[in-house]
Amino acid sequence: MHQIEMNTWPRREHYNVYKTFDYPHFNLCANVDLTVFYPFVKERGISFNIAVVYALARAANAIPEFRYRIRSGEVVEHEVVHPSTTILTKEDLFSFCTIDYDEEFSLFATRAAERIAYVQEHRKLADEPGQDDLLFMTAIPWVSFTSFMHPLHFHPVDSVPRFAWGKFFEDGEGMKMPLSVQGHHGLMDALHVGKFFAEVQGYLHQPRGVLGED
Repeated sequence: MHQIEMNTWPRREHYNVYKTFDYPHFNLCANVDLTVFYPFVKERGISFNIAVVYALARAANAIPEFRYRIRSGEVVEHEVVHPSTTILTKEDLFSFCTIDYDEEFSLFATRAAERIAYVQEHRKLADEPGQDDLLFMTAIPWVSFTSFMHPLHFHPVDSVPRFAWGKFFEDGEGMKMPLSVQGHHGLMDALHVGKFFAEVQGYLHQPRGVLGED
């Protein structure tokens, strides 16, 4: 992690504008194409949820703006950020589940399965105090939504990006899934979210290269 030098940072004017907003987050929802990705993971017995979490985390780590965070009025950039996703547990309640990111999918998938199994028996609704090297994620598999809004802290400022994906659906001969991406406008613009969607879609079109499965 390193601190951004505000005097020379190209985004300093944008950051100074949006840091004063009562609600500085913005959200974009779009459908991503699963036509290749979904049958690939299912044929190989890969958890669809773990594969999606990995793809989103990998894309976020590839784009610096998704690794920026606000701390006490300053901006830092993390070298690596990790997914913290919701997991359904007993009594139709959810738990937070933080998974250490690894670019090697096989290692990530093993770690994710272990963490998910643990939190399903040990429900948790808190992250480590002060930890912001996270990516908040949630699956909404019951609804093919067209918009989504996440809860936020305002004090102190919350600058962790948020992601949600919904129920996939057939579209002609293909398959699509809604994906919501939310970020702090002081740290990123729609341009960066567009790059994120392009990165994710590239992974979904070429799962063999991304997931490393023969």
